[in-house]
Amino acid sequence: MHTLIHHPLCAASRSVRLALAECGEAFVLREERPWAWRAEFLELNPAGSTPVLLTANGVALCGAYAISEFVAETAPSSPSNRYGLFPGSAEERAEARRLSDWFHRKFYDEVTLYLVEDKLFGALSRQGASVEPALLRAARDNLRYHLSYVGHLMEQRRWLAGPTLSFADLAAAGHLSALDYLGEVPWEEFPAAKDWYARLKSRPSFRPLLEDRAPGVPPHPSYADLDF
Repeated sequence: MHTLIHHPLCAASRSVRLALAECGEAFVLREERPWAWRAEFLELNPAGSTPVLLTANGVALCGAYAISEFVAETAPSSPSNRYGLFPGSAEERAEARRLSDWFHRKFYDEVTLYLVEDKLFGALSRQGASVEPALLRAARDNLRYHLSYVGHLMEQRRWLAGPTLSFADLAAAGHLSALDYLGEVPWEEFPAAKDWYARLKSRPSFRPLLEDRAPGVPPHPSYADLDF
């Protein structure tokens, strides 16, 4: 069985948890505090970041990109994995990868880095560091831009990359669910994005995420509400 080393509010880890669950892969979770820079963890991933997947064969795979491709290639075919993580034609698979990169790179750099990692992880690490208010304002403005883009995509497609669920949706959900835990997402301003997220939130793969709790940081009251 695979072991996923993660932090409950690490957006990239959340996307991988969803991917493993959607593909019917059994796995266990091992929590890591990435800010601690433990020597044992750095031996597994010199970058010091989560997620890391320890495969059943004992190989350490680091990062959401590598793990998602591994799961896409190795997960057994099943009713829950009918389409896979990168479904469709070569062009459609490329679009799923483009949007996965959009959320794990651009969205992370412009939103998650400030509203989750710098703000929350800094507090959890007891360093006392605070994020400049101007950076938080910019991140919240950027979040609205990204939610508008999700809404634009949903006007043309059933899922972000095309007619079926793909890793693009799970990458986006990993970031937005972490922000939703903190009550940072203005869903009412973006009804198309909210409808898309509600469909994801109601899937069985999402249930364990809705049970997550970060010590000392309770979730927003509507976080686990499917009728948010």
